[in-house]
Amino acid sequence: MPTFALGPNQYGKAETRIVRVARGPGGDQLTDLNVSVSLRGDLAASHLTGDNSAVLPTDTQKNTVYAFAREHGIDDVESFATRLARHFVASQPSVHGARVTVEQYPWQPVDGAHTFRRDGGEVRTATVHHDAERTQVVSGVSGLVLLKTTDSEFHGFVKDAYTTLPETRDRILATSVNATWRHAGAAQDPYGTARAALMDAFAGTYSLALQQTLYAMGAAVLAACPGVVEVKLSLPNRHHFLVDLAPFGLDNPNEVYYAADRPYGLIEGTVRRDDDVAEEVVWSF
Repeated sequence: MPTFALGPNQYGKAETRIVRVARGPGGDQLTDLNVSVSLRGDLAASHLTGDNSAVLPTDTQKNTVYAFAREHGIDDVESFATRLARHFVASQPSVHGARVTVEQYPWQPVDGAHTFRRDGGEVRTATVHHDAERTQVVSGVSGLVLLKTTDSEFHGFVKDAYTTLPETRDRILATSVNATWRHAGAAQDPYGTARAALMDAFAGTYSLALQQTLYAMGAAVLAACPGVVEVKLSLPNRHHFLVDLAPFGLDNPNEVYYAADRPYGLIEGTVRRDDDVAEEVVWSF
């Protein structure tokens, strides 16, 4: 008879949507989050025999998110995620590790009091892994769309029988930044500092390749944030191609482009401090 063994497993409540309004005399503050919780530990019995005596219901996890928002407030997503992760491990003997991932959707005040507008597709992120050995905090941003109209080239690349791409000494460079940065311990560096470093490096780097820009952006975050030890970036190249206007008797001195949404180049890389020992996340699926 074949024998089987239960491998790594986890469970939790995914994508709990919560909007918190902090009301005050100077106007309201709006925080809009999407929170996902995953737990690991001595939970095999639930899989193997249906014994749920060690299982904290996922509905309870959802309720905890709401209750903590009321009891403790939400100063920043890293602190909120850390508080939740530590609570689940400390309060449940059967839970040995918790992962809490938070997405924050930005809203900006319109009248300084009670009206807000939702910003574009940019999302702030934070993931906290906590167990008896350590607490790991990874912050990030996704969907941060950046574009520069010049100061970008691409030439000197390999050419073979299938190459049709012309070399260029002046092009539009555009991307949708997906970045995460790992803190040496509890998050200490302001999110805004890292975000500003990413944007400043993109704008200030005369780019000969998106790879070069990626490295400059990662290095800028490390330089601006002493508590960050590693930056991972995924940069899709949002291609903009010059339109051929010759059939209409018109020139095109780098003024009229069409934006191609796919296929696209995808440039990914990691920039870390020389003295940092690479540390993977504690666990993930």
